[in-house]
Amino acid sequence: MMRRLLRLVGAIFTAIGIIATAAGVWFASGGVGARTAPGPAETAAARRLRSLAIPRAARALANPVAATPEVVRSGMEHFADHCAVCHANDGSGDTETGRGLYPRPPDMRQQATQALSDGELFYIIENGVRLTGMPAWGSGTAESERASWNLVRFIRHLPVLTAEEQAEMSRLNPKSPGDHEQPDPEAFLKGKIRRSSRSQVMRIGGNEE
Repeated sequence: MMRRLLRLVGAIFTAIGIIATAAGVWFASGGVGARTAPGPAETAAARRLRSLAIPRAARALANPVAATPEVVRSGMEHFADHCAVCHANDGSGDTETGRGLYPRPPDMRQQATQALSDGELFYIIENGVRLTGMPAWGSGTAESERASWNLVRFIRHLPVLTAEEQAEMSRLNPKSPGDHEQPDPEAFLKGKIRRSSRSQVMRIGGNEE
């Protein structure tokens, strides 16, 4: 009996060693580059591990904020300012930064994200996901949690996001350094241009420059 048990344990460790060696060879052959997208097996395994890593109590959390237009709007503004650089305004993940991440940001309009519970989305926003580009946005404050729950409401809204809302988000996106250049001092003093609260150069009675 003991011999059989030892053989079984030995076989298990041998199998683990073979799998680990094969994984190491596969990883080394591909290098550490992030240009290639993960394959279906790796993606499925990563999603499963992510699900297992989220505490059951967190998965069961209910969103304490109502899905009002004001809450969705707040989540949209926060998303445009903090999240869109990787996830895109429409949640597709099709941005220059997103395409360079490994793994790629998911298309949050699709079932793989929309099927997550509100608690799972909240936990991911607050705590991030290890070994990905997803940072932990939570600070442990009530204000942070409120902002994260608002984001959850907006993520639920992504599948029906309108073209008008996307245009508004484009205006809310962080601007490039060129958009923050100081205006011509003489024109500024003459009142031809002014600064907005978001430090963008604006023409009075006109459009953004």
